[in-house]
This record gives sequence, C-alpha cells and structure tokens, in this order.
Amino acid sequence: MKKIAIFASGNGSNAENIIRYFREKDRGAEVVVVVCNRREAGVYQRAENLGVPAVYVPKKDINDEEIMIGILKEYKVDFIVLAGFMLMIPDFLLAHYPNKMINIHPSLLPKYGGKGMYGHYVHEAVVANKESETGITIHYVSEKCDEGEPIFQASTMVSPDDSPADVEAKIHQLEKEHFPRIVEEVVSLL
Repeated sequence: MKKIAIFASGNGSNAENIIRYFREKDRGAEVVVVVCNRREAGVYQRAENLGVPAVYVPKKDINDEEIMIGILKEYKVDFIVLAGFMLMIPDFLLAHYPNKMINIHPSLLPKYGGKGMYGHYVHEAVVANKESETGITIHYVSEKCDEGEPIFQASTMVSPDDSPADVEAKIHQLEKEHFPRIVEEVVSLL
C-alpha cells in the first residue's frame, strides 16, 4: 500500500476529496498525513473529521531538510500531492521525491501560471481576458512554479457573462471529477 502525503494551505476541499476517494475501495494507496503551512487553514478540520493526521509546518521548517524529511519518513510517505499548497517546494524535497510529487493548477497551463497566479487571481484573469475556455492542469512539480511536466488537462467553456465565481465553480467541478483519479493513476506507476 503506497502512502500519500497531501500538502495544503487552505480550505482543503481537494484534500478531502482525495482522502475519500482512496477510502472508497482498495486503490493501492492511502493518504497518511496532511502537511499545512497555515495555522488557520480549513484543511485541519477536514483531515480531523476523516481521521487523517494533519501537521502544521511553518515556512521556515518546510525549507529545513532535516525537519521535512523527518516528518515524511515518520509517516513512510511514498508520494506527495500538492492540493492548494501556496509555497514553492525546496530542491531537497524534489531530490527525495523525483517524479513522485504532483500539483494541480486552476488553468490550462502554460496560460495563467507562475508567481501570483493562483485561486481567484486566475479566474479573474480568465474573465478579464474574455477567454472562451479554461480548465485544470495536473503536473509534476519542478523547481519552477507551474512549469513541471503536464500529466493531464481538462477544459470547460467560459461564457461571456460568467463571473470569476462562476469560473471557480466550474474549475472546482473539474478538480473533484479528475484529481483523485489522476493521483491514483500516477501512484500506480511507482
């Protein structure tokens, strides 16, 4: 059974969806820990409700190899999923988990990726630029923000009268539908 860590910084809806997905039936993996860098994040309550340990790790400790590798070894983590994690991953983690760390981004990369492009900022840019479609990209994590090798993309139409909130709702639906399944597919390759 492969062991997955989820790194999250916010509400945790994707983390909860992934945890539930791997509990539905034997999928060859399980989420064993949630790592979060913000004390006030909603992901703690979601993880607690599902009986998954959630560990607070401030930014300075995420960048500390001894601390981070220690946490991941404690939980025997094989694979890392970034689900709304808002910090860059340090090089030492990339070296310890080569092609064993994926992220989801709320756009069709390379559009609307990079520093400052996350969450509602992406949806606002999509609407402001009158895009006719947007979507999600699931990709391997690299040392450059949102530039890792793409694994999967799914798109949705954007109508001229969609607000950023409308676009966000469409993106959340794509995330819910595809992210856990793609995690399972990638983990099965380990």
